[in-house]
Amino acid sequence: MQDQLKIALIQSDLVWENPKKNRKHLKEKMESISNVDLIVLPEMFSTGFTMNAKTVAETMDGKTVAWMKKQALKTNAAITGSMVITEDGKFYNRLLFVEPSGDIQIYDKRHTFTLAGEDKIYSIGNKKLIVDYKGWKLCPMVCYDLRFPVWARNTENYDVLLFVANWPKPRVFAWDTLLKARAIENMCYCVGVNRVGLDDEQNEYCGHSAAYDVLGNEITAFKPNREQIEIATLERNHINFYRNKLKFLSDKDSFTLV
Repeated sequence: MQDQLKIALIQSDLVWENPKKNRKHLKEKMESISNVDLIVLPEMFSTGFTMNAKTVAETMDGKTVAWMKKQALKTNAAITGSMVITEDGKFYNRLLFVEPSGDIQIYDKRHTFTLAGEDKIYSIGNKKLIVDYKGWKLCPMVCYDLRFPVWARNTENYDVLLFVANWPKPRVFAWDTLLKARAIENMCYCVGVNRVGLDDEQNEYCGHSAAYDVLGNEITAFKPNREQIEIATLERNHINFYRNKLKFLSDKDSFTLV
């Protein structure tokens, strides 16, 4: 079990529906990163947030998944982000957590974004993922999931809540506020990685990627509207100290999801 977990957050622009160019661009960014445990990419990092699933969807045996495996091995770090996957005749906005060993764990986005019609194109997931990685328990989720605190509630005693996103500029205040709230209410680190730039649907993204500690203090220093990489160092002692001192999670309500 590691006392620290170092996470690289890549806040990047994305080329619309062009996996090859996005893979090349993100690979170049990864070449500047060393000695981290985890690299986090935005939601739909290979295409941008597109509803043209039939055009861009890949399989789990496709080029982008193979690329993630190769990059994880090369960087000796786990890599996570979501992409468009087709499986059994359905489309998924699927987050992949790829370890240097080549092991892959998946999470299919639970809350599809009805405002953009995502619910009409993509099938929803129904299973929360808890990744046990280097002695840390991580709970990865995707974008719109951030608005639903019951789904994200820390009933598994996870250490890190992680969101990858294409969260547009007009509602970025909600992004900032909810990331901080999820950290505070779950007494965990909360990490959010959002893209920047303009997509072909004329949606503007301004980043505001961030990592927050158990008390809701921001531990990164991203600037809006620009590509940037930040390294967040998470401390086991920080979690243990405040959970033992405050014990708020012991008072949480019991519930069952149906």
